[in-house]
Amino acid sequence: MLNMIPAAIMPLADYTDSKLSFFPESASTFSSDSDWIFYFISIVALIFFIAIVIALFGFTVKYKKAKGMAAESQTDHNTTIELVWSIGPSFLLIVMFYFGAQGYLAHRTIPEGSYELGVDAYKWGWGINYGKFVIHPELHVVAGEPTKLTMTSSDVIHSLYIPAFRVKKDIVPGRYNYMWFKATKPSEKVVTDEELEQLAAKDAETNASWNYDERQFTPDGYTFYDLYCTEYCGTNHSEMQTVVVVHETRADLDAWIKKYSKRASTESPASYGQKLYERRGCKTCHSIDGTKVGYVGPTWKDLAGTSRPLANGDEVLADENYLRESILNPKAKIAAGYQPVMPSYKGQLTDDDIYSLVEYIKSLSESGSGGEAEADAGEGTEEDTSPGANDEQAGDEAAQ
Repeated sequence: MLNMIPAAIMPLADYTDSKLSFFPESASTFSSDSDWIFYFISIVALIFFIAIVIALFGFTVKYKKAKGMAAESQTDHNTTIELVWSIGPSFLLIVMFYFGAQGYLAHRTIPEGSYELGVDAYKWGWGINYGKFVIHPELHVVAGEPTKLTMTSSDVIHSLYIPAFRVKKDIVPGRYNYMWFKATKPSEKVVTDEELEQLAAKDAETNASWNYDERQFTPDGYTFYDLYCTEYCGTNHSEMQTVVVVHETRADLDAWIKKYSKRASTESPASYGQKLYERRGCKTCHSIDGTKVGYVGPTWKDLAGTSRPLANGDEVLADENYLRESILNPKAKIAAGYQPVMPSYKGQLTDDDIYSLVEYIKSLSESGSGGEAEADAGEGTEEDTSPGANDEQAGDEAAQ
């Protein structure tokens, strides 16, 4: 029973082998300092708690009077004892304040030249902006290099928390918040590419999403650290989780970013659109099986090619133009029965990304058609939709 106490009170975070540890694995330069000051304050508080409780019971016994005896007045005092118990603990408080303030300033002072990433928090997911239209729910950083996160929220207050790094910061709508850390322990690649391909094929057959908790590695085969939202932000707040992967070198990270920068020439637009549905947070608001409960947006099942009633009483054909407009300017035509809460993805998706999403939505309809209108997004080949100069500029802006 006693060996279960630490596990019961420790944060629901990264797994640790030690049954005596109150904390998850230490994986940043902040971890050791935060743990040290926590243990120091906890031990001091425990020592004083035990001493005060013993004194309380001791005085209760010493000055106990028999029933019916009158209480005696205690007006005397001992100046020496009063000075000791007043001034003595004050030095401990000063020591606690010094190390606490030192840690606070270290978290607030962002080193120049830090590797910068954008973070967009929304109900209920994360979008990490690596620039040039590469936005992914996983946070990938480099070991040994300071990383700066520029964080925004598109709806309500969220709070980014990485237990293994001992960092946490609220994200408030309408303003930029910043966080930095230096990861110290690189993630390991524990699965071969062949095994990953087999797992991906298995998931595709069963239409299953990647299960991080069950497999304990990412779709790229890396071990990871947990990342949570710690500000209650709505009914699906508990699902607002993602992972942090620490690469050994900047070259490894750049290779990973390049992998997700655009659709491979051998991949169909609908298949790539399904991946974007998973990565870009679409799945948190839109179901693909017709389910409405628990989703703030209309389902994508049988959406394309059908007539959609709008909140203003009109109707619209859900063709390619309507789908494209709903992605770039979602408040232009609000579906009946839903609130205008979807953010615009303008500047966050390439033309090929939008085309792929539209093709994926069309594949979810029995007719497989988005109507007679031709989408002006182009035919979506890798060569003619690669981000151009304007796209790269927009991507860099989105990363800020």
